[in-house]
Amino acid sequence: MKLSAIAAATLTAAIAAPASAEISDGKVKIGILNDQSGVYADFGGKWSFEAAKMAAEDFGGKVLDAPIEIVTADHQNKPDIASNIARQWYDREQVDSIMELTTSSVALAVQGLSKSKKKINLVTGAATTELTGKQCSPYGFHWAYDTHALAVGTGGALVSQGGDSWYFLTADYAFGYSLEEQTGQFVKSKGGEVKGAVRHPLATTDYSSFLLQAQSSGAKVIGLANAGLDTANSIKQAAEFGIVAGGQRLAALLFTLAEVHGLGLDAAQGLSLTESFYWDRDDQSREFAERFFERTGRMPNMIHAGTYSGVLQYLKAIEKAGTDATEPVAKAMHEMPVDDVFARNAKVGANGRLISDVYLMEVKKPEESTRAWDYYKVLATVPGAEAYIDPSKSGCDLVGQ
Repeated sequence: MKLSAIAAATLTAAIAAPASAEISDGKVKIGILNDQSGVYADFGGKWSFEAAKMAAEDFGGKVLDAPIEIVTADHQNKPDIASNIARQWYDREQVDSIMELTTSSVALAVQGLSKSKKKINLVTGAATTELTGKQCSPYGFHWAYDTHALAVGTGGALVSQGGDSWYFLTADYAFGYSLEEQTGQFVKSKGGEVKGAVRHPLATTDYSSFLLQAQSSGAKVIGLANAGLDTANSIKQAAEFGIVAGGQRLAALLFTLAEVHGLGLDAAQGLSLTESFYWDRDDQSREFAERFFERTGRMPNMIHAGTYSGVLQYLKAIEKAGTDATEPVAKAMHEMPVDDVFARNAKVGANGRLISDVYLMEVKKPEESTRAWDYYKVLATVPGAEAYIDPSKSGCDLVGQ
């Protein structure tokens, strides 16, 4: 297990400064736990760690006169490894909160552990709606996106723009099934048709037979219900088969700016996708993105910006509560509006779901891009209240208490 840590404030100043009596262990320690070596390494990875450090620094390096420390580890997309790291962090290393948590199985495992330990966790990297549904936690929060928002944004909104027949190419595990099912429901609810689906193994390298089945379906839209390198490789091979050139559209149901950059506009052009953040949205997002670029050499996607927002909101909640004790901080996080570079005029539902706008994007053609990372055209804005499940209908037993 490899762990790395940085103090968000200067070490000597942190040692010298007396910590608030209301801060446990004399510091606030946040863990960023995600995939840093596998298929989701660009999706979040070490870049989310940098975003978390930015948030701590922008907050001033201290909260209630106590230093802020950020630590990170690679869970390798394995729930058992993630749970072991989380338990060690909580029991031995005085970590107060764990965030990011790419991969739904990992996020559910760590949220369950955090609930039993009465610790706050905040998910930006995983998609499952179960985090704020039947497996919700009074100390669990879900930022950035989920499968429902992706389905509404890419499925429902795209049908409204003429993409009314779909065929799915789906990763053969729970995340893929959920994404296919929810998107299919929204396609049908908008009057569209689902012509079928084919499933592929996680992290396969040859998508040719699956893509040929999708191509022969005649569907206007081929929905890629996968993520990370699976999606990138699907798109790359689809370009080789001339699928988009032949008149069909590709819809990446979980794909971000980081993966578009890795793939390149030649292969990704015309792709439809949903994100809850775009760096070139306005002056505030551009200012944040340029600072992020100076540190990382890349522009942030919704996971990176969402992690920044989540860390910032957690620190604000500690400040409001006057303590880092879990119960009052969780209460403050539920009560406080979220208004920052990631989400504007957003709120946290009773189930822990951040309700903020999402955007249906189309990847530009190479000749339409005016500079590096200028990759998206915004086709539609989906209000948060439409993008996310109404907390009262989420299945979370905390709602209404």
